[in-house]
Amino acid sequence: MKHEFWFVVGTQYLYGTDVLEIVKTRAQEMAEKLSAVLPYPLVFKTLVKTNEEATDIVREANYHKECAGIVTWCHTFSPSKMWINGFASLQKPYCHLATQYNKEIPDEEIDMDFMNLNQAAHGDREHGFIAARLRMPRKIIAGHWEDEKVRERLGRWMRTAVGVSVSKEMKVMRFGDNMREVAVTEGDKVEVQKKLGWQVNTWAVGDLVKVFNAVTEEEIDELVAEYERLYDIATDNTASIRYQAKEEIAIRKMLDAEGCRAFTDTFQDLYGLKQLPGLATQHLMSLGYGFGGEGDWKVSAMMAVMKTMGENGCGASAFMEDYTYHFTGDDGYSLGAHMLEVCPSLAAGRPRIETHHLGIGMNEDDPARIVFEGKEGPAIVVSLIDMGGRLRLIVQDIEAVKPILPMPNLPVARVMWKAKPSLTVGVECWITAGGAHHTVLSYDVTAEMMKDFAEMMDIEYVHIGEDTTQEKLEEELMIKDIIWKLR
Repeated sequence: MKHEFWFVVGTQYLYGTDVLEIVKTRAQEMAEKLSAVLPYPLVFKTLVKTNEEATDIVREANYHKECAGIVTWCHTFSPSKMWINGFASLQKPYCHLATQYNKEIPDEEIDMDFMNLNQAAHGDREHGFIAARLRMPRKIIAGHWEDEKVRERLGRWMRTAVGVSVSKEMKVMRFGDNMREVAVTEGDKVEVQKKLGWQVNTWAVGDLVKVFNAVTEEEIDELVAEYERLYDIATDNTASIRYQAKEEIAIRKMLDAEGCRAFTDTFQDLYGLKQLPGLATQHLMSLGYGFGGEGDWKVSAMMAVMKTMGENGCGASAFMEDYTYHFTGDDGYSLGAHMLEVCPSLAAGRPRIETHHLGIGMNEDDPARIVFEGKEGPAIVVSLIDMGGRLRLIVQDIEAVKPILPMPNLPVARVMWKAKPSLTVGVECWITAGGAHHTVLSYDVTAEMMKDFAEMMDIEYVHIGEDTTQEKLEEELMIKDIIWKLR
């Protein structure tokens, strides 16, 4: 689906028709120029001058599928009571762009006519009050609309709002159940659909096997050629590569037929399959599908959402798991990986396909998988957990590094990182907050974006960063626990 954002500008009739024409012309110019640099179009829709106009545009936005959110700005003074009825019914993400048309005050040109026309500093504060009074979730971005920082922040907010739009229609296909006796992969699917829109259902692995058996050799040839274009082939076991291609084709056919953007499997249920999908899953993730191992449907859907929020609508976000630590005093490292399933969008170089024995699950053959080292740079890891009565979104800042050890006998995709504020404090805080062992690791979705997502979705947000301490986090969690129980 194509997404766009609506630019709604506040003013009033008090200033006369000439001023309104100027306001409209400027708003159109701003929307056009911003659209040229933002990730999604910003479409000027209307000047709001009355209660009816505010209410009508919100109703239209609510039921327009391509509208992913509204951006408001008050060029002149816009009495905020006229926005109450509209805001009370708003169901789309909302950003208040506190800006003005002119960048600087013109020394010799400024007079009362100029002041009456250019009073966004006046209008935006009136406009901001009513959203605060109504306790609306919103994003406030202040600064001149031509400044790069403002445009970058607005672009990130847009990508987050698109993630909300995708989330509201998310369907997750579970092949089998979750791994036996695991707690954190459980959750209230009804509450999640109510809050986030996710439709989570199960399909039998036997259904997948039927589709798998119908895949043709020609289809496999075409996909293997795609593998050869994208990855180095570092194995002679072409049969395993073709088997994984056959699994990928079958999974994708079922996902697309049901309109699902995410899926799960479990190594404990491979009924009718000889290999756990590895290469198959990794390549599907690179195409934007979400995945969760061991039946973890929450991380699967969250990954699909964050993929959409990333650069170009399919960013560097991947299923991840903290596997083992490298304790070196206060400056330690975490090694993240999974048995087979880490998205190659995280790779520092050209990934390679290898086949190796997998000593877990019911594999009859050695599964092919994509192996690589993750790239360096700032990133986040994200975990969505069910606290019983509410959802908690946990985000931790990390710094991915080139692995400090070669690890020649570890045949998996892996990323090594320094956790913020440090390995030990980060681990203590993560465990205190209840963070899962499965996460989504992302290089191009930020903690700010995830905070915006949580606010748009009305779920709890916990951020572990450079300044976090165990004491501060415990206090924050205690206060939030009280607040959320009273809601």
